[in-house]
Amino acid sequence: MAPRLQLEKAAWRWVETVKPEDIRQEHIELAYRVNLPACKRGTCRRNCKGNPNCLVGIGEQAWLGDIDENAFHNIDDPNSERRDKNTFVGLTNLGATCYVNTFLQVWFHNLELRRSLYQCHNTRAQEHNIESDYEPQSICEHLQYLFALLQNSNRKYIDPSGLVKALGLDTGQQQDAQEFSKLFLSLLEDTLSKQKNPNLQNVIQRQFCGQFSYVTVCNQCGRSSALPSRFYELELNIQGHKNLTECVTEFLKEEKLDGDNRYFCESCQSKQSATRRIRLHSIPPTLNLQLMRFVFDRQTGHKKKLNTFISFPEQLDMGPFLEGKEDQKCVYELSAVLIHRGISAYSGHYIAHVKDARTGDWYKFNDEEIEKMEGKKLQLGIEEDIAETVKSQTRKPKCSKGYHCSRNAYMLVYKVQEEENSDTSWTNVEVPAFLQRLVDQDNHKFEEWCREMAHMRKQSVDKGKAKHEEVKELYELLPARDGESYEFIPMDWLKKWLEDSTATREIDNSNFLCSHGKLHPDKVGDSKRVSLQASQVLYERYSGGPRLDGSSMCRECVGQRCRVLRLKNQLNEDYKEVTNLVKRTLSGEGYWVGKASLRSWRQLALEQLDEDEQETKHSNGQTNGQGPHNNSKEFGPELSEGNEDEMKTFNEDIVCCHGGLSILETERKLVSSDVWTKLREYFFKAPEFTQNQEACQQCLTLEQEEKDNEAVSKMMALDQKNQLINLFNEKNRPILNKWPQGTDVLYIVPLFFVDEWRKFIRRPTKSSPVSNVGNTLLLCPHGGFMFTYDSLINGDAQHVALLWPSEWEVIGRLFIVDQPISIHCFKQTTLNGPTTQYTTQPDYF
Repeated sequence: MAPRLQLEKAAWRWVETVKPEDIRQEHIELAYRVNLPACKRGTCRRNCKGNPNCLVGIGEQAWLGDIDENAFHNIDDPNSERRDKNTFVGLTNLGATCYVNTFLQVWFHNLELRRSLYQCHNTRAQEHNIESDYEPQSICEHLQYLFALLQNSNRKYIDPSGLVKALGLDTGQQQDAQEFSKLFLSLLEDTLSKQKNPNLQNVIQRQFCGQFSYVTVCNQCGRSSALPSRFYELELNIQGHKNLTECVTEFLKEEKLDGDNRYFCESCQSKQSATRRIRLHSIPPTLNLQLMRFVFDRQTGHKKKLNTFISFPEQLDMGPFLEGKEDQKCVYELSAVLIHRGISAYSGHYIAHVKDARTGDWYKFNDEEIEKMEGKKLQLGIEEDIAETVKSQTRKPKCSKGYHCSRNAYMLVYKVQEEENSDTSWTNVEVPAFLQRLVDQDNHKFEEWCREMAHMRKQSVDKGKAKHEEVKELYELLPARDGESYEFIPMDWLKKWLEDSTATREIDNSNFLCSHGKLHPDKVGDSKRVSLQASQVLYERYSGGPRLDGSSMCRECVGQRCRVLRLKNQLNEDYKEVTNLVKRTLSGEGYWVGKASLRSWRQLALEQLDEDEQETKHSNGQTNGQGPHNNSKEFGPELSEGNEDEMKTFNEDIVCCHGGLSILETERKLVSSDVWTKLREYFFKAPEFTQNQEACQQCLTLEQEEKDNEAVSKMMALDQKNQLINLFNEKNRPILNKWPQGTDVLYIVPLFFVDEWRKFIRRPTKSSPVSNVGNTLLLCPHGGFMFTYDSLINGDAQHVALLWPSEWEVIGRLFIVDQPISIHCFKQTTLNGPTTQYTTQPDYF
């Protein structure tokens, strides 16, 4: 048994020998456990909830020693959110938007694109009142503001939710990163094309757009045709390849067009075998190479990721792949590598390695976290060493100097190599004044937030230190010593006072009061007895009430509990006595008792005692059946909760709805006057019926009427069955596609009517008689029959029943027919021979 239950039992053990009228102060103090010994620190692992004198384990351990001031607050250092000097700004991952963040960082480091975006006309930003928050509208405005913040914000990372929302992206679901790159550049190109400045209208084309053509040569006539096309990125197949050169070579290789894939030659005017290849004419300053890692798997019907290692150079010479235009710059330098970490095409994490165009340093951009690579070298390192759930047979190949290998890189960004120039103006991109003003506004808000957080931290620390001193002082005063005055304080309040380092509510004892306005005995286990000196300090500092001292122990509640517990102890003896008396042969006058009541009378008696006990509780206390002394389990399994809902009042099971004795003799039993006298001690309000009590006359009358009605129903069912015996037995039924001889008309009723009628015939006392034939169910809203002869023989007959004319005559006499429905057969002899025609009445509408 739990210690709390042991303490509760011990507190009331004296009731076995003390009557309610003999209760003295010592018994009241036993019930409230005020003399239990107090626990000492180190002897209890946790607080003894049943002992009001145990003040150990209520949260004091955290205060009785030296405390780090950081324990007094949960506010991180606001400076941890501040951008370090000479570092870049990160982007918040909004759930599954890491792929967006990587592209934004790559595009931000494209200086020409950033410079051009800053030059875009933005009336909203230029005229913005800095007293309110700036809210960009268009994609161009969002990018302008975002890039300005990435460049000059004081924050360690910024929130891109405005742009993400404007793009209509789902922050909880990863999109196809490669598809997003294409769509975003297309959207940005369309937006910039509407700028008035002609230098801005084709920024995307100048930076990212190259040209190639599909050249097809007819094998028959040798005619060559070229289809020019623009590209913003080259999509390179990596399957079966080891390095980037192989991927580009395959992209440009010649393809044979034969068989079903032959080419229609304009010269030959017919389909001919041909060859086709891509001829690369020009390459943009920023060359995006998509490594097609995410491919469609025909077997599964889903995308899969190719974990193929691909080698790529830091310096890429595209000259061998170009045709014509020898004056083009063909040497490119690696400027960004976009990485997908994970084995699935539908999940994982995206990061970007980007080279700073100003310093040549490499950085790893991982949402909010940014890491500078050492030695100005690209270091993929850990990105390729992430534990995979699928064992790979491919070992990482050795890379030559100036090359890198990756099985997670899905996009490479190369920039054309520029001649060394001491003039660094081309790398300096200044934020225009109208945008810098908005950045300054955001920086000002950030600095205010930092100051506010620092002030809140200091306030929490100061309050915590003051609370520390208070607790150390008051905890020593809490124990109430023998002979000293004391008060009761809620244990939960004391715990909150010790747990909360900054704020404590006032003391509230209202839920601990009994109906007499004093401390309820059941609540003493949830309170603690403290010294009057300590309670005075607590009430002065935190106020509250009502205050509960030694005089607040309730004599009335103790007396009532004593009476109830004594009766509960007596209940078992009375139960045995009643059980034995019921088994004896009845002699003399008897009383009617419900059998269900007799089976559960001990439970009902216990509930009645519990109700008496609950009457002593405050209106805010627990309801019937939920008190801590509901000991129904001690009296056997028959006192289960399942029976409580069935029986609320003793003998109610033999009271009819008119308040008289029930006519169901099988549900009641005659008991002796001795049994009834004993039961009345517990149920003095129970309805009493002597042996000579007559059953309720109203119930007897109703019972007779019900029997008469059943007899009438049986006669009606028998008569209808005899008149329609074939319909009931489903014998000798007419069939439409084999029209019966001797009649030119059949009648129709709903099958539902026949089914309901048969139910009544089979069980006339349990089913209601059928009075109407609802043929209107088979009519359309215009009054026409819903079926034709052809539709009936093709399946619609399942909704209807066919009747012979003689049966229809009986139906008309026995039931109310709202609308006759019939089908007629007309036979004629013509020059072409005999013909048969079928019509319905009403006609099909």
